Amino acid sequence: MESDLNDYTVIKEGEAEILLHKKNQVFFNKAQVNNRDMSIAVLREFISKRKQEHEAKLSKRNRSASNVVDKDSSQASKEGTPIENGEHQVASEDPPSSASKKPEGVALRGLQPPKVLEALSASGLRALRYAREIEGIGQVVALDNDIASVEACQRNIKFNGSLAISKVESHHTDARVHMLTHPNEFDVVDLDPYGSPSIFLDSAIQSVSDGGLLMCTATDMAVLCGGNGEVCYSKYGSYPLRGKYCHEMALRILLASIESHANRYKRYIVPVLSVQMDFYVRVFVRVYTSASAMKNTPLKLSYVYQCIGCDSFHLQPVGRSLPKNNSVRYLPAIGPVVAQECNHCGKKYNMGGPIWSAPIHDQEWVTSILNSVKSMKDRYPAYDRIYAELVDVPLFLSLHNLCATLKCISPSAAIFRSAVINANYRISGTHVNPLGMKTDAPMEVIWDIMRCWVKNHPIKAQAPELPGSVILSKEPSHQVDFSRHVGSLSKAQAKKVARFLPNPEKHWGPKLRAGRQITSKHVSLIGHEAVNGHLTQHHEELKEEEEAVQEDNTQEELDAKRLKTTEDIASTS
Repeated sequence: MESDLNDYTVIKEGEAEILLHKKNQVFFNKAQVNNRDMSIAVLREFISKRKQEHEAKLSKRNRSASNVVDKDSSQASKEGTPIENGEHQVASEDPPSSASKKPEGVALRGLQPPKVLEALSASGLRALRYAREIEGIGQVVALDNDIASVEACQRNIKFNGSLAISKVESHHTDARVHMLTHPNEFDVVDLDPYGSPSIFLDSAIQSVSDGGLLMCTATDMAVLCGGNGEVCYSKYGSYPLRGKYCHEMALRILLASIESHANRYKRYIVPVLSVQMDFYVRVFVRVYTSASAMKNTPLKLSYVYQCIGCDSFHLQPVGRSLPKNNSVRYLPAIGPVVAQECNHCGKKYNMGGPIWSAPIHDQEWVTSILNSVKSMKDRYPAYDRIYAELVDVPLFLSLHNLCATLKCISPSAAIFRSAVINANYRISGTHVNPLGMKTDAPMEVIWDIMRCWVKNHPIKAQAPELPGSVILSKEPSHQVDFSRHVGSLSKAQAKKVARFLPNPEKHWGPKLRAGRQITSKHVSLIGHEAVNGHLTQHHEELKEEEEAVQEDNTQEELDAKRLKTTEDIASTS
């Protein structure tokens, strides 16, 4: 190992250390430390919640068993024979009820530590951090279909000592095959592929145990955000729209796709945390099995109508439910929710989706995770920018986009938020975009606020056919109050906390796929210095090889000359 260490760089992250080869043989991206930190925080919360749920289930079963025993004792006392003190003798020939036995057997079986599958492990850094930093974690299985990655992972497991060796195991196999051949085996499945996770979702859903946690990353943001709508539909079964909210729509498309795969096996998902960070989206969902609960899926999905003129958007649910006696009847939704032309500016609509329109966070989980992070803030540098947002409002508005449509100066965020709150609606920021605002106010109210703003801040006359001119030609139907409201500042703004931090380093985005040769075209990904340094090193290596070849050739020529001279001398003599 000592002779090989010159070819490696030691990377330390959290409590784990890995050996990274200088020739980019195994993929590693430093910027995704935020992803790994967040995953550790959610896993800690999952272990805690899982334990609470298990204890609650045992308590419920024990209470049920106690009630059954009390009922049996009461019945037996009624049928027993009277004795002198007026009590009854209970017959002892009857065996105890099976109901009383079952909870005792369950209580004897303790909750096993959660078994984790990292389906695409690469260097194994994530698996090693799980094993070393999360208390109560069980076995961590790291898979990869690349032999160089598996060798690197096994080398890093040994490099991290006995704890890692006892908890982490690495295998060279196709993750899809492994997950399909181990159904319902893993309490946690982590998918963090290079690009799209779509080809792994079906097998991942089958390998998660009932109530387990699926963690999934997608880095193909160009596809999910509308750059290639037809490709997105082929991979995720949903058509994206290129609105300001496209990154949140990407999250919701991924959730809808996971739900679709789950429904094929009478399963459904409950998102606990969903975020868009840097150059990717990351979702954490619980997976449950229930044929009846699965029927609610159409109520959690919607199509999106987006106006091509003013960017107003409306949601069209896929299904609806009607209570009928003691049951629920599921029906197609009534629509459409919009006319052929936008009633604000008169332009046509684009339709996208379906997307996940139910909440993308579990508020209890988020609050608990934030409290845990605050208690260990030094270990979670990525969480400086987390703050609350409305969880039941899909997508968001962009204040600057509204003003661009009307070609007016923009009100401050506090003034706009005050107007919405004074109109008795809710509003919050969004973690996806610093200028985004989530609100349950309808678009009619939003445009009335902007009409009143323009009346107080006049603009130049515009062509009458422009969307902004059509909107401003209508009189506001709501009275707008711009007076400053106490809730107009978010908690982060009130505390003067930076919600959107600067980039962690230069060229922090997606990195080169492992093993790819670095050329001058990769400047935008890794920077001039890295490319020039690598090319310089490459040229030096080539030059050394050429010099070695020349020396060999020269030596061969000298040997040939010596041989010829010797032969000439021998022939002369």
